Amino acid sequence: MVSHDYTPRRVCPRNIHVDLSDDGSIIENVEFDGGCDGNTKAVAKLVKGKSVDEVISLLAGNQCHNRGTSCADQMTIALAEARALAQGVA
Repeated sequence: MVSHDYTPRRVCPRNIHVDLSDDGSIIENVEFDGGCDGNTKAVAKLVKGKSVDEVISLLAGNQCHNRGTSCADQMTIALAEARALAQGVA
């Protein structure tokens, strides 16, 4: 398993923790520290077991108000970074 902690920008959560499969292709777990508790828990449940590529293509660029990003968008950055770590690219 590959674990990664990401400090999001311009959103409420202070940290996004992601766990991916060894090859970095499948999301095993996501945890948000802060943010809208119900929404972040729901997002984490919905993406568990999904492919990183599928979630990134679906949620990247999602915006909250006029922030230019959102919790889901920031999560896709965390997922991409974790995948790069798993693939030895980072």
